[in-house]
Amino acid sequence: MVQRQLPKVGELLELMQFKKPELDARKRRLDAALTIADLRTIAKRRTPKAAFDYTDGAAEGELSLERARRAFQDVEFHPDILRPAAVVDTSCEILGGPSALPFGIAPTGFTRLMQTEGETAGASAAAAAGIPFTLSTLGTTSIEGVKAANPVGRNWFQLYVMKDRSISYGLVERAAAAGFDTLQFTVDTPIAGARLRDKRNGFSIPPQLTVGTIVNAIPRPWWWIDFLTTPKLEFASLSTTGGTVGELLNAAMDPTISYDDLDVIRRMWPGKIVVKGVQNVQDAARLVDQGVDGIVLSNHGGRQLDRAPIPFHLLPTVVREVGKDATVMVDTGIMNGADIVASIALGAKFTLIGRAYLYGLMAGGRQGVDRTIAILRSEIERTMTLLGVSSIDELEPRHVTQLTRLVPVGSQGVHVRA
Repeated sequence: MVQRQLPKVGELLELMQFKKPELDARKRRLDAALTIADLRTIAKRRTPKAAFDYTDGAAEGELSLERARRAFQDVEFHPDILRPAAVVDTSCEILGGPSALPFGIAPTGFTRLMQTEGETAGASAAAAAGIPFTLSTLGTTSIEGVKAANPVGRNWFQLYVMKDRSISYGLVERAAAAGFDTLQFTVDTPIAGARLRDKRNGFSIPPQLTVGTIVNAIPRPWWWIDFLTTPKLEFASLSTTGGTVGELLNAAMDPTISYDDLDVIRRMWPGKIVVKGVQNVQDAARLVDQGVDGIVLSNHGGRQLDRAPIPFHLLPTVVREVGKDATVMVDTGIMNGADIVASIALGAKFTLIGRAYLYGLMAGGRQGVDRTIAILRSEIERTMTLLGVSSIDELEPRHVTQLTRLVPVGSQGVHVRA
């Protein structure tokens, strides 16, 4: 029998630890976010439906995005034991310069729509973290504004080739003059994908006030106060506004973009050039033969061609084919630092985050982006430590197995199962 006794006051006092309450509501909600999924939940609660769905959604049935995320979930790690990794170095060299972490911020359009600080928050958070920031052609902060927000850090520029080539050429010249060191030449957007959430929401740029948006705004007054009391939401680099996202993209983009355009831009651009939106090995090899510095395996976050190839699944084959001759990077579907570690282990030199950054932005502006980076950093460091790896360079393909629920049909029409 256990001997019972009356509780002792001194022992009770030792157990009673009261945490000092956090009075800053923004800090309190961000501190409670332990994962990118937590930030997404906060973002959904605080952002009007049309703006959140524009960020969160993808094309048509959203299968490409679902499959990309599933590919990262279907990773099996193989840790080494008795290999101390008490101190983990997450830094790397990418495209001729340093990055404190093996990921940077991807280009995102209409970013001030999600939260009024927009690209300024992203660029300044990237500067503080020592990672690259990429500005989109469809950004809502100017090239010069991003440079002011990130004056000594690494800025990259993502380029769409417009029907009016002079617009694209002018942006290239401005980005070079502002000291941006890398150009992302994007090739997967000859026309807009069918983003059905946007159509169902009646989403347009700038947002229009309707009965639905007014009702949706009632529990989110802070977003509308910011929207109505800050400078007009418009493209910083383009003069065209007004219409659905698809209409704006189709009016600006040129489906005749070709290797000739790449040659023109390559001659204009003084820094590193990478091609974003590569989705097969053959194109990767041809681009390397054309002399590009790198490629980004990407299906545009699932926002263009639904059922497109899964970038993470393409990664090992592309690295084997061209990894010695060009920098291979990957995006689409990254929601955890372990996704980044798996990508590096399979040969990617770098990764890019888009939605993960925007969830943080919507959840808390600049502080929310800082929280995104902090969460991913912690997950990277923990995963590397548990793998017995002290530096990015020590990650190898043997650390990862790609499991799959999707396999191609065999040559005889028989379905092959993993």
